[in-house]
Amino acid sequence: MANVVSHNSKENFQTLLRAANHTIIADEPIELGGQDMGMSPDSLLASALAACTTITLRMYINHKNILAEDISVEVNLEFDKSTQTTTYIRRIQIDGEFDEAVKKRLLAVANACPVHKMLSGTVNIQSEIV
Repeated sequence: MANVVSHNSKENFQTLLRAANHTIIADEPIELGGQDMGMSPDSLLASALAACTTITLRMYINHKNILAEDISVEVNLEFDKSTQTTTYIRRIQIDGEFDEAVKKRLLAVANACPVHKMLSGTVNIQSEIV
């Protein structure tokens, strides 16, 4: 599915991320010792859900010829260290006039985005030092 490679060259926490033909920078904010040159890892995680939700909704809206202008998705990620629980609070705004049935369907579509499914299912992380 996705293959991402990260690389850090002693530049504090600044990390270059590469996926296919795309490169972005991740970093930590200054107050955590970074240089704030890019999004923090937790912001990148939340942005994956926001982007996937937005794209999935746009695909559905276009396919169904629903009149909708802008789609905005805000995701707040909260992590409770004491319970090891991650909570994603997602607020979706779609410019358009929709009755309750359409709103309900759009929410179901948002909940069916691939990243939502990945984050909601069982997660296994397999690591090794090579």
